[in-house]
Order: sequence, then structure tokens, then C-alpha cells
Amino acid sequence: MTSQIASQIKSVDDLMLNIIQEVHVKASLEKTFESLLEQLGPYNETPEGRSLQMKLEAWPGGRWYRDLGDSNGHFWGNVQAIKRPTLLEITGPLFASSPFLSNLQYRLAEQQGGTLITFRHTALGVLNDDQRKGVKMGWNYTLSRVKSRAESTNSRSATGQ
Repeated sequence: MTSQIASQIKSVDDLMLNIIQEVHVKASLEKTFESLLEQLGPYNETPEGRSLQMKLEAWPGGRWYRDLGDSNGHFWGNVQAIKRPTLLEITGPLFASSPFLSNLQYRLAEQQGGTLITFRHTALGVLNDDQRKGVKMGWNYTLSRVKSRAESTNSRSATGQ
């Protein structure tokens, strides 16, 4: 651990991360869940629009990883729980190249006029200040893309393809 990061850690609270976000989607539970799987997998991208080349094996124990080709990439986590179309839970190091363990929960519930996604990212480990700032922005972007994909008549899940 670099001295710069070590100097930022003053207490256990500095090692904890807890993000909760909610978004209402004007689409069915099933369409929203399928859009979530698409966005976390093949359509995953940075806020700048750069593809992350992610793969999501949507079954218990399935991997979530960046596939850079030629057996190269980054392991992000494993599907801990999946209950279609209401829950996706993933645990793993995610984007961090430091001691860092995360639990992501996407809980979906029918709500008047659509679906409510409640997202929670709970983690313990070492993140630098830039990573801490970027995490919340990144998850917010991902949820906005799920919403857009689910509400779009052009999405694969919207057309049933």
C-alpha cells in the first residue's frame, strides 16, 4: 500500500463504502431485469461511452469479468444470488487492484407505472480518493443506461429478441 493511500486511512470508516441508489423505470419487471443483465454484460460502458467488454454469466456462481481477448482480462466478481426478475447479487473485487471486497445488490420491485430498482454497493477495502469519487458516478451512469434501455422500444428486451 502506498504511503499516500495509507495516510488517507485514519479509521475503519475510511475502509468502508456504502452506496444506495434508486431509480424508477417505466417498464415491466421482466424487461427491466433483462435490461440490467444486458447493461452489466455486453452493453457495459464508461460514462464517456467506451466499451468495458464485460461478460456476465447470469447464474449462481457465474463470473462477471472484463474480457480483453486472448485469455486476458479482469475478474470483477461472482453472482452470489439471482432470482429472476427481482434480484441480482454479485460479490468480488470489482474494478479495484487493491485489497477490496464488494457486495452489489440490485433489487427490483413492481411499482405503479413500472419497476423500482434499488441498488446497493457495500464494500470494505482500500480505495484512493479518485476511485471513491468515481464509484458513485459510475453506478449512477449504469442505472441511467438500464433505465434508458428498458424504456426504449429499440432494446433487445423490449422487442423480445
